[in-house]
Amino acid sequence: MEVLGNLFGLQGLDREAETFDALVATQGLRVERIVSFGQATPEGEWLEQARAEWVAVLQGAALLRFAGEEAPRRMEAGDHVLIAPARRHRVEWTATPTVWLAVHFGASAP
Repeated sequence: MEVLGNLFGLQGLDREAETFDALVATQGLRVERIVSFGQATPEGEWLEQARAEWVAVLQGAALLRFAGEEAPRRMEAGDHVLIAPARRHRVEWTATPTVWLAVHFGASAP
């Protein structure tokens, strides 16, 4: 089945919550669009996942910090990073709006 969508379409989104849209989900691969409206990882919390994640900022900007690093990395449109499995990280700030493209891959189910 073919699905037509627009990665930059923001109509109808709840700006009080981050939006996660699965674009492709198969065994071993998940591609999703994430839209942030100023959201960040709660203070003192870290994200850590079992699968690798390649993430790109398509629109907007963000501050991404990895555990053990003194300062966050600024990401702007066009910037991307590969996050290894179990690598602790957090989003410290996002512009309103920020559109991400994330590709999760590895052995875990989607």
